Amino acid sequence: MTQAPIKTIVIVGGGSAGWMAAAALARLLQNKYAIRLVESDDISTVGVGESTIPMIRLFNSVLGINEDEFVRETRATFKLGIEFEDWGRVGERYMHGFGKFGQDLWTVDFFQYWLRAHLAGQAPDLERYSINRMAAKAGKFMRPSDEVRDSPLADIVYAFHLDAGLYARYLRKYAEARGVVRTEGKIVEVRRHADGDVAAVVLENGEAIGGELFLDCSGFRGLLIEGALQTGFEDWSHWLPCDRAWAVPCELAGDLPPTTRASARPAGWQWRIGLQHRTGNGHVYASRFMSDDEAAHILMSGLDGKPLAEPKLLRFTAGRRKKTWNRNVVAVGLSAGFLEPLESTSIYLIQSTISRLVSFFPDGGFDAADIEEFNRQSDFEVERIRDFIILHYHATERSDTPFWDHVRTMAIPETLRRKMDLYGAHGRVVRENNELFTEIGWQQVLHGQGVRPRAAHPLAGMLGDKELGDFLGNIERVVGKCVEVMPTHKDFVGAVARAGK
Repeated sequence: MTQAPIKTIVIVGGGSAGWMAAAALARLLQNKYAIRLVESDDISTVGVGESTIPMIRLFNSVLGINEDEFVRETRATFKLGIEFEDWGRVGERYMHGFGKFGQDLWTVDFFQYWLRAHLAGQAPDLERYSINRMAAKAGKFMRPSDEVRDSPLADIVYAFHLDAGLYARYLRKYAEARGVVRTEGKIVEVRRHADGDVAAVVLENGEAIGGELFLDCSGFRGLLIEGALQTGFEDWSHWLPCDRAWAVPCELAGDLPPTTRASARPAGWQWRIGLQHRTGNGHVYASRFMSDDEAAHILMSGLDGKPLAEPKLLRFTAGRRKKTWNRNVVAVGLSAGFLEPLESTSIYLIQSTISRLVSFFPDGGFDAADIEEFNRQSDFEVERIRDFIILHYHATERSDTPFWDHVRTMAIPETLRRKMDLYGAHGRVVRENNELFTEIGWQQVLHGQGVRPRAAHPLAGMLGDKELGDFLGNIERVVGKCVEVMPTHKDFVGAVARAGK
């Protein structure tokens, strides 16, 4: 590979991926490198990734972004978790809430004490011990309070629903103020060095923009990572058969829940995300089991308000590039691969790739050992997220449509099978190498989908029945009292929005 020292970083593509990368690198590299971003106004971005997970707050913190300003500029609302309807069985619902549950004692974690009582019919649903889930159920929200450190009010964990287009615009303004140079234009050629590295991208007007490190943020096209370098793609559609989505905004109607809603449909699922100014809607489905027209009809007939645009059809294949980093090109966002937005991981994966790039930032030699470890970590992370998403489909009792019967009975990755088997024994979940989803995240989804362990951890029996009942009852009462004093989510969002006027 070329040994020229890195002086210029070229980001190909805008949208959330491009401008998140530009903003983060501008902040962290402190003008030591030139950063160029190339995008074309004629090429639309996907622009429907409106739901996030709590790690976005770390990203904003690293950038020094004022959260209230961020909420106003992106027309954001707050998110305490994801509500799932009709996934395990038709008519059932549960929530994957952020944050902790209950209070840990000794020997084993809270979930095991609750599980022991629940399996014996002596404890209500897990949600009763979560400030996030009970607040979301009541339509309440507030930020965690430092003034009550021993209270569940200090344990509130949240993310955001945001307008992806406004988010990219907000980050563009941030990045350009810190030296990032944006070039408008459509790329018509990719030039390469004799050794195979990308040397420059050429625009329609003939301008060649060269650099040493290239970030491919060109979306599904993968203009550099696939178009130029032919990296290859690993197809996961045999585990995740949904391959299309209709997306449409509609007028905001009714309440403003602090959750993403994911409602199962005959051949996929439908999302609902409430923002300050509109509701984002989409229907993810498998074209093997449902026509485009039928899928569009299901979406449009289920809107809460008047549609604000014509529905947009997206086609995709679940999977990942065989290398996220190939030669001097790093794929960021959809160019690196696609996992459907069931657990709102798209923006997180952009953030994670940027963070990992900073950790393994190259010199001009692009050492193969650094790139190999970067790719190994990237592969591990996305594979574990993949398994978590497959779990939602496979751990179901539904067989009422050909789609649900298929995902219920399909073969699954061995990594997921081991996790499900371990949970089935004593409710244990082992989080490996700081994988994204925590033990309680897996436990919530497994329980919510109807999977029941054969028994609780044996050491959970060290607490007597009366002690256990008092322990659980006290936590339930305290959580309930805390929810009572919280403002509604709608009122909290309105106060933040009005504060900027």
